[in-house]
Parts: sequence; structure tokens; C-alpha cells
Amino acid sequence: MPCHCNTGRLEPSSIEDISKPSEQLAHVCLEDLPKLPPPYDDFNDLPPYKPLTESAREDYEATLDDTMTVGLPKAKSPEEEKEAVDKFLTGLQKLFSKEDNWTFLQPLMLSMEHCAKCQSCVDDCPVYESSGYNEIYRPTYRSEVLRRLYFKYIKPGNKWYKKFQQGDIELNYTLLVRLCELSYRCTLCRRCAQSCPVGVDNGLISREIRKIFSQELGWTQKDLHERGTLQQMTVGSSTGMNTLVVKDNIDFIDEDMTDRTGIEVKTPWDVEGADVLLIENAGEFLAWPENHGCIGLLLDAAGISWTMSSDIVGYDGVNYGLFYDDMQLARVATRHFEIAKKLKVKKIVMGECGHESKALAPISDRIGLDLTPRESIYTLMRDIVFSGKIKFDPTKNDFPVTLHDPCNLVRSMGIVEPQREILRYLTPKFREMTPHGVRNYCCGGGSGFAIQTPFNFNDWRNQISSRKKFEQILNAFKDEGHDPDQPKYVCAPCSNCKGAIRDLFDYYGAKAKSGYYYGGLSEIIVNAMVDAKEPILDWEMM
Repeated sequence: MPCHCNTGRLEPSSIEDISKPSEQLAHVCLEDLPKLPPPYDDFNDLPPYKPLTESAREDYEATLDDTMTVGLPKAKSPEEEKEAVDKFLTGLQKLFSKEDNWTFLQPLMLSMEHCAKCQSCVDDCPVYESSGYNEIYRPTYRSEVLRRLYFKYIKPGNKWYKKFQQGDIELNYTLLVRLCELSYRCTLCRRCAQSCPVGVDNGLISREIRKIFSQELGWTQKDLHERGTLQQMTVGSSTGMNTLVVKDNIDFIDEDMTDRTGIEVKTPWDVEGADVLLIENAGEFLAWPENHGCIGLLLDAAGISWTMSSDIVGYDGVNYGLFYDDMQLARVATRHFEIAKKLKVKKIVMGECGHESKALAPISDRIGLDLTPRESIYTLMRDIVFSGKIKFDPTKNDFPVTLHDPCNLVRSMGIVEPQREILRYLTPKFREMTPHGVRNYCCGGGSGFAIQTPFNFNDWRNQISSRKKFEQILNAFKDEGHDPDQPKYVCAPCSNCKGAIRDLFDYYGAKAKSGYYYGGLSEIIVNAMVDAKEPILDWEMM
């Protein structure tokens, strides 16, 4: 089939090609992508995939594929190129040093030295599949680039590895800029790690590649670093809202929730000795305010003493350092624990945000901070629902519901059943996606993709990294038809995932075409409360 895209089809790229100068290393042809089920099977119904502008190609190193998200400028001189290579080599040494990378060295070494090249992982990668099996998105491609550099510069002379290596790889500026950009074509969902018979974690490798570039060369994805970490540490929130604005916003949320349910909701601030310090993704307060209101209502109804903190960072659980930089992750996590100690709370409860939960729980455990006990809101809400303290009427949720499993909470942390126990009880028309649980697919917005907007990255995300998730959703509701007047609810209990699914539904027109809606878990619970006078899920307003 001829390619009707702006760029002709390119031959599959070998590992060695990543360091060879060329106009473009790879190209994604939309006609090669797997077709979605009707009525989403016609590419002509979609917004056109925007090509990179000529000015972008002139100013930036745009030679990887059709897309950019990091956007690295072209080097001004050979000296600048050499400086970047030297810094990368320094970072590579540190990456495999116990003193500099003691948190992740052991799993990284295992992944470097024990890949059998069996390619068992490739069929589990939604990006690789959804790209039409484009070679550079194969989970082992970027890992093999780093692996060859590891055995060339860190551990040379390994006879076993040389038997399997197909060719040398040159470390130059072309390789660096392509490898940095390529590390942001992986959602870090770690589905590939599940399928590896020896436990190689290609997601970890991609993340560690990002870390070298951030910590040694200052090359970061700007949305994660500037709109995320830096804004959070200086302003107090990744949204840009300061404490006063957040409090005003939450006051409005509380009033609205009280009016709609007839149950008084009032968020407490800076209460010392509370049972629970609630830390949520502050994006909820702007984009999905019902989520915070419902969580507060449930905590009050269960008689749980809780508080939020007005300290800088204390009300925002976002920690984008999880995806690209250990130093930035530690800065944010340290502030969270300092706030918890200051308020003398018994535990931190992490709201419906997957990367917040992973950063503040298992990863913070690895970096050895002065820890306060932590709990996911999933398990706490399960306990509240089945405590007998609140009366529910499941028939108030009499519409089709399916569940998205956030990768960081389910696959990485093993929190699989609490949310399902709630949905089986409170939603009579609940159905699972296929596959589900720890085998579910990423929303496509993982590793911070959901907030990355530069150049034409939104097109890549919605067409490729989120494609498998959309197919799952379509198949979960296939028996319901596409009547837009029949609401179908995707429960996505994670702020990052909700952002990706929102953009996905907007991109494909899923609400207008099929009646697809999305939201959190707490809203489903409050919607079924007997004492709530109005439904929280208002389809006309969603």
C-alpha cells in the first residue's frame, strides 16, 4: 500500500543507525496503524497529523521521527557536541556507580546484563503495536543502545556479550539527541517487564536514560521540569496556583458539594495530630473538582479526622521527578514528609493519582527519607464503603461502567482488588476491560505524557500511545452500541490517566459519537449514597 503521508516510508532502523546522520531515522505512516473498531476506523474522520514545521526542523534536532517533545536545539559547534558527549559519559559512569545510583543500581544492572534478546516483551508494548510495529519503538531498541554503550565504555571486554552484539555503535551528538527524544516515546508502563522471563525492565532503562540527560546535561522535557517540578517547588503547585488560590477554589468546591448533596462538606486545613493528611494532585481542583469534594465527604461521613496542608507543596501530590530525575523527585518528596512531621499526622493518604502514589510510597522508601506511614485512597475508600457507616443504593449507578487500571498503582504497586470490590458492589453494569488488572494497558499518558504539549506531540500521543487504551474501551462497551444518549462511564481513578482519557475522547469525538464519559472512583461512590439528594454524575455538565 502506498504511503500518503508527507514523508515516504523508511526502511526499518537498525541499532547502529541511531548514530548515523540522516534526515530522519524513522517515520510513522498512519495507514500502517492498527484499525480501531467502527465507528472510529476511518482515518479521514480524524484531525490531520500535524507535521513538524520547517522552522522547527531548522532550529531543533528533529531527525528521530515525525514528532518532538523534548526539542533539543542544534549544536552551534563541534566543541559543543564534544562537551555533550563528555557529560553523557560522566553520567553513564555515575549511573553504574553504587555511590551515585544506589537506589536503582541493582535492577538496572540485572536489566543491562541479562537480556537474552528473545523479544518476548515486544508483543506486550502498546506503543510498539499501535505504531504499526515501528522498529525504533520496540521496547528493546533504546535499551540495546544503552547496553552497547555500557559494554563499550563501562564494562568493556565482556566476551559473552560480544557474541550477541551485531555491530559497534558510535557515541556522538546525533546519537545523544535521538536517544534523549526516543526515551520519551515510552510511557514507562513496565508491561514489558512483566513478560520478560528473566525480569529485564526496559521501562526502568528508559527512565534511567532520561535521568542521565536531566542530571548531567540539563536536557529535560520542559513540561515535566518547568511546569511540573520547578513550578511546584517555587509557587507551591504544578498548576501554578498558590495557597490562597487553592483555598478559595476548595471553598467553592466544598460549597458546591454541600449544595448538591445536602451533606455539609468543609475541608480542614493545618490540623495538628489528624489521623490523615490528604495530599492530592492539585490538577483535580481545577479540572475535576468533584473528586476532591467526594473524597472529603466520604472522610467526614466515615468519622475520620483529616486535614490538608497549606504549606508550599503540601496540597499538591504531583512529583514529576519520578519520570526523569532522582534529585527533583527527592526535593518534592522531602517536602511532603517534612509537612507530615510538622503536622504530627498519623499517616499520609494519597489521592487518586498514580504517579503521586508511586513517588510517595515505594520510590520514597528506596531513597530513604524520614518516612511517615502512607496509604492509598483506594484501600481507605474500600474500608469506608464496607464499614456500614454509609447507606448506598447501587441502582443510582444503573449505567455501564468499566475500569481503567493506572499502571503505577496497579502494575507497579499491586493495588488491584479494592477498587473492584467497590465497583462490583455499587455499579450493577460493571464490566472488565480485556485484559485487566496488572495486564491492563496504559492510558497512553503515562510517564508525564498527559501534560506534554509541545510541537505535534499531542497527535503522536492520541494516535499512537493512547491507541490501545481507546481500543480497550471500545471493546469493553461493544455490546452497548454507540447511542450518545446512553452514558457509558470509564472509571479512571488517577489524575494523570483522566487527563489522557479526556484528551483521547476529545480527539476522537467519543462523547458525541458514543456517549463515553470518564471520571474517578470517589464520584461513583458518592453518586450511590442514599443521603445524597442529587446525582454527582451530571452527564450534561461532564
